[in-house]
Amino acid sequence: MITNSKKILIQAYKNKYAIPQFNINNLEWTKYILEECNKNNSPVILGVSESTIKYMGGYKVVVNLIKNLDEELNIKVPVVIHLDHGSSVENCKTAIINGFTSVMYDGSKLPLEQNINNTKQIVEFAKKNNVSVEAEIGCIEGVTGVANENLYAKVEDCEKLVKETNIDSLAPAIGSVHGLYKEKPNLNFCLMAEINKKINIPLVLHGASGIPDNQIEKSLQNGISKVNINTELQIKWANSIREYIKNNDIYDPRKIISSGEEAIKKGIKNKIEILKSNQKQYI
Repeated sequence: MITNSKKILIQAYKNKYAIPQFNINNLEWTKYILEECNKNNSPVILGVSESTIKYMGGYKVVVNLIKNLDEELNIKVPVVIHLDHGSSVENCKTAIINGFTSVMYDGSKLPLEQNINNTKQIVEFAKKNNVSVEAEIGCIEGVTGVANENLYAKVEDCEKLVKETNIDSLAPAIGSVHGLYKEKPNLNFCLMAEINKKINIPLVLHGASGIPDNQIEKSLQNGISKVNINTELQIKWANSIREYIKNNDIYDPRKIISSGEEAIKKGIKNKIEILKSNQKQYI
């Protein structure tokens, strides 16, 4: 069931659970994620980066692939087709025109006023097309896998961005980083709670791969309603593939790629169980 993220995120926010965003990388990953989320009765946001769009053949290819798998696999849970880290107003609009149901604009490296101005343009266009919008503020990238406190989101900037843009969800820099952590993850829960109290819309946790389960569970009590996972599944898949190739004289790409299916699905199931610990019924 293809939808935007607004309704499911609001329900998650009110009931203190979170919707997982699992990034897709190819047909197989998309199929595995849809099957496992459907099996576990979990709505899912399929994150699609701009590099993945290029790799898979374009915006229309990605959208048609997801829609066709959704139909052929008889998926019953809500599925969001989400542009992850859209780098420009133009790319976000292109995603919307081609059928994406949600976009995340990343203007976090820009001056606040420019981030706000660009986000406003995207929101205006998105609302006309029933598409939800996520924005980012502060620097989640950090420095070589280490969160930089000087780049954390400022509460007053979060308030200003939300008030002036009417976004549906916000990804503030609160101590997480993308990719592998070089130090032990340490989320700033005081900042998270203060931002949540001031803006009162669903918050998004980027860079959740490698964050201890207890920190993720605590974040659900402080407004986090969407949790992004990618690197963790990639590592599980890669390790499984390496082991399979090592122990098998194989050349069929279908068998090689699919040898990571079990590892991916176990990782998905584990995250769903953590994120929906407070879930009631949301379908």
